[in-house]
Amino acid sequence: MRRATFGPRADEVDAAERAGYDATLANLLTPSTVDAGAARTPAPKFETDPLVALAKGADRATRQKAQQDLRQQVQQIVLWWLDRLVAADHQFAEKLVFFWHGHWATSVEKVRSAVVMLRQQQTFRDLGAGDFGPFLKAMLRDPALIIWLDGQQNTAKAPNENLARESMELFTLGIGNYTEADVRAAARALTGWQVRRGDLAATFASQRHDGGDKTILGRTGAFDTDGYADLLLAQPAHPKFLAARLWYRFASGEPLPDDVAGRLADAYRAHDVTALAKALFTDRGLKALGQTLFAPPSVGGWPAGAAWLSTSATEHRVAFATQLAARASRPVLDAVAAGGVEGLSRLLVVDGFTDRTRAVLGGAVKDPKRLLALGLASPEYAVC
Repeated sequence: MRRATFGPRADEVDAAERAGYDATLANLLTPSTVDAGAARTPAPKFETDPLVALAKGADRATRQKAQQDLRQQVQQIVLWWLDRLVAADHQFAEKLVFFWHGHWATSVEKVRSAVVMLRQQQTFRDLGAGDFGPFLKAMLRDPALIIWLDGQQNTAKAPNENLARESMELFTLGIGNYTEADVRAAARALTGWQVRRGDLAATFASQRHDGGDKTILGRTGAFDTDGYADLLLAQPAHPKFLAARLWYRFASGEPLPDDVAGRLADAYRAHDVTALAKALFTDRGLKALGQTLFAPPSVGGWPAGAAWLSTSATEHRVAFATQLAARASRPVLDAVAAGGVEGLSRLLVVDGFTDRTRAVLGGAVKDPKRLLALGLASPEYAVC
């Protein structure tokens, strides 16, 4: 449950133990109930996009006001999603959205529109758990991704290779499974897409598209965006690549073992993402085993594993844990005070603290806020 969610509550762990592994996994992947928690945390609705609303030739004060409004909108969507991550009952669905946010790593720092970032996230929600084919085609014409990877500058007269390259290297195939000639030809297939200023929708300008024949990944034809997507899906490297990405984010920072890769690729033959996830969570290979939302650090997404175990990251976690504990509700603090170290372990759904951590926590049992903060900052909680 820790791998498939953002951390189960103690009562959810108890319920999972009663239901058994198979039933718990089925409920995580395909829940039968409405997500009441998500319904309580609806996404912000913005009437206008501040920068789009700017008239040409706007004065400095108006431009500064638009920038300020954009910053406020971005802060709203970040805080909203943090709330949603905690409140959502369908935790795997939410974690899969988060996975796609890192996979199609698109940053509002360049996109400069909270509206467009929310639309991209809705695509993750609508398509990200099903057939990867329609999802891939939607993403190749996604306004946020087009802006992020300079798709608007990709024209028949002057092809831009950014989206073509990343769509192979980071999104579908991986390094070594395409050539530079493939990238150049794929860029031609992706020409013609623009983001309309008025409503920030992706539109296709046929006069900017290269409709000639291209040879991509060994096939020749007048490929457009959808035709190119079909070529990517047909590549033998694609199933194992996507399986490895899910393995890395949901299972282990260690490389995907070859035997597990083969089994996961077999499960993904119909390009069903949920089927792939189910295969991952039921594979015997699994049993052997600082993130700012909407602003991943690069097109490669967030680092993982040892990259989080730095002195700087630890200091930030301690500071955040202290702030969080200071704002804890009275029932939470009462539970911490009553339960002591053992109760804290259950509250945080930690299997147990080491003797070293237990000694530190023991010195704070008379101060519930401090005890909670130390528990939130403990190594056991950080890596659970």
